[in-house]
Amino acid sequence: MAPLKVLIVEDEALLAVELGFLVQEAGMVEVGHAMDSAHAVQLAERHTPDLALVDVHLADGPTGVDAAREIAAHHGAVVLFMTANVKRLPEDLAGACGVIAKPYSDRSVRRALAYVAHCMAFGCAEAAPPPGLSLSDAFLERWGVDQVQRTG
Repeated sequence: MAPLKVLIVEDEALLAVELGFLVQEAGMVEVGHAMDSAHAVQLAERHTPDLALVDVHLADGPTGVDAAREIAAHHGAVVLFMTANVKRLPEDLAGACGVIAKPYSDRSVRRALAYVAHCMAFGCAEAAPPPGLSLSDAFLERWGVDQVQRTG
């Protein structure tokens, strides 16, 4: 199975570099890094990532939600928000699979990446999401998390 291609949408350079290392450690490939929403959408169009890690507040303002919605709806990527601005997220999470709230630890990101990669590969969850990862209602249903929690 080919490694997941990951787009990082984060305007804080050090965080983006750290996420890039965590992506590599998870056996995935970083296909690009965008600091604003327009560049994020361009990179998604060019590289068709499997997964996009998106902050809400980018260099061009609180535009991450719009970029995430575009990337999920038109470029086929599963989006995972990584933000301190959880309250800015719409109820449907703009089509994203979930959110990791900042500040986060390397360990929580590693676990979340492994969990999401498993769910993407197999189309279902084997367990409840790890601590620090909150899934959207749509992805809880899509990946059968409620079933796992009832039978697990």
